[in-house]
Amino acid sequence: MKQIPLPIGVEPARTFDNFLAGANDQAIEHLRSLGAQSAPVYLWGASGSGKTHMLRATAQHFDDQGLRVGWFGATDAPPWAHDDAWSLIVFDDCDQFDADQQHAAFALFVEAVGAGVPVVSAGRMPPVDLPLREDLRTRIGWGHVFALEPLREPEVRAALRREADRRGVFLSDDVMDYLLTRFARDLKHLMTQLDRLDEFSLANKRAITVPLLKQMLNEEGAR
Repeated sequence: MKQIPLPIGVEPARTFDNFLAGANDQAIEHLRSLGAQSAPVYLWGASGSGKTHMLRATAQHFDDQGLRVGWFGATDAPPWAHDDAWSLIVFDDCDQFDADQQHAAFALFVEAVGAGVPVVSAGRMPPVDLPLREDLRTRIGWGHVFALEPLREPEVRAALRREADRRGVFLSDDVMDYLLTRFARDLKHLMTQLDRLDEFSLANKRAITVPLLKQMLNEEGAR
């Protein structure tokens, strides 16, 4: 009989303090300094490079100051009504906006700039390559643009170790090596694997080891 794992705690808030910056210190320092009348900011990089974490950290930074944030992503259906109380507007995964979302984002962008509200956006490609209507694409890219650098292997290992410690589980070097050699190395994907492995470990009442990881993969492959 297997134990059904119960959720333990909650995912920690994504902040600047718990983001492994790697080579992205400049982007973080700029986001920390945002205020009224700041020029737009655009972050781009591959999946797992930390774009959404940095957006969430920026929003949390404003929230900590008692300021309100408007957040819009590719899964949010228009209409997107503007709120005069916002001190920041965020567009996540803007490279995936459909025609209606692009129309709504352009309208919000114009209102935000007119009111001196900074706009921070993120996508997987540089502004010039964004598959968006021209007026929106050029506005997203006319401010500060940061290409996010992926973490190096030692930094990825440190991030996995820190998350394992937060969960109260031991992640050996052997398990880490197995994860890094058999899965995509972007941090988002690896964190998903760690989450699955933690649940599988709890369900089987066994410590996290390479044999347990192989068992999990074999059982999932047999479904």
